[in-house]
Order: sequence, then C-alpha cells, then structure tokens
Amino acid sequence: MFDERDLINRLQNESTRRKAFEELVSRYSNKLYWQIRHLVVDHDDADDILQNVFLKTWNSIGAFKGDSQLYTWLYRIAYNESLTFLSKKKNNLSIDDLDDGIANKLESDEYYDGNEAQVLLQQAIATLPEKQRAVFTMKYYEEMKYEDMAQVTGTSVGALKASFFHAVQKITAYVKSKEL
Repeated sequence: MFDERDLINRLQNESTRRKAFEELVSRYSNKLYWQIRHLVVDHDDADDILQNVFLKTWNSIGAFKGDSQLYTWLYRIAYNESLTFLSKKKNNLSIDDLDDGIANKLESDEYYDGNEAQVLLQQAIATLPEKQRAVFTMKYYEEMKYEDMAQVTGTSVGALKASFFHAVQKITAYVKSKEL
C-alpha cells in the first residue's frame, strides 16, 4: 500500500531525497504526461513540459506543506506549466494557425494511435478555450472530482461545472458538424 506522507517525508529529507524523487517520477510521470498531452496535444511539447514540472517539483518540494494531496500539487504545477506554454504559443501564432496545427498534429502524430472517433474527439477538444479544455480533460480522462479540480485551478466548483457543461456542448456541436 502506498503511503503518500512517507514519500513526502523522504522527499523533504536530503539523505533520502534522490531515491524518493525517482519513486515520485515513476509513480506519477505517466499520469501527468497524459494530462499535459491532452492540453498541449503534441508529444514533444508534453515531454518538455513534464520535464519542467519535475524540475519545479525538485526545486520546491521543501516548500510543499501537505495542504493537498501530492498528486493534486503536482497536477497544479503541470496545469500551470501547460497553460503558460499554450499562452506563449498562442502569442506566436494566429488562432487559425493554432487550431489547424493542433488538428493536423493529431492525424500525423506517430505517438497517437487513436481510431477515427478518438481523433475526432481530440480535434474537438483542441478547439476549446484553454481553461475549458483543461476542465474537460480533468473530468473526462481523469474523472477528477470538482473539489480537486478547484484546488488545481483555483476556480470555484460552480464555475468548473459551468465550464465542463459548455465544453461538452462545444464538443458535441463540433462532432455533429463533422458528421454532416
């Protein structure tokens, strides 16, 4: 059985930090990678962001107070890193280029092996505004509770529910428009 408090204690102790950090990376990297990937779409970008997440984690683990679960804290770092990345990318591209680029990357990505329906869903998700995309991926893929999402995003539960509802509506409309 996994003892999160023990892992945190070992991470915050200089003599056990390196081994505990290897365990942290092993335990959470795949889960964090896919959360990041759903937001930024591109495999290489997701890998780069994941490395930044673990670098920030290594540098700030001593400041972790335990007010939330370790995964929630890690996810918040990943969420913020992803939004920062998307914001910088958006400033360098037009909106049309960004949307077209995301959709095209899915079809040509060697690391993505989804069927046609999955590609269509990913394309629909890629058209969502960043925060709606994040809320949708947390709820749909991670089945995260709204209360946990509120900790990650710093947003109220009601606003998150509204964002998820609007995201579902936009995804449904996108899929219907492509089926015609």
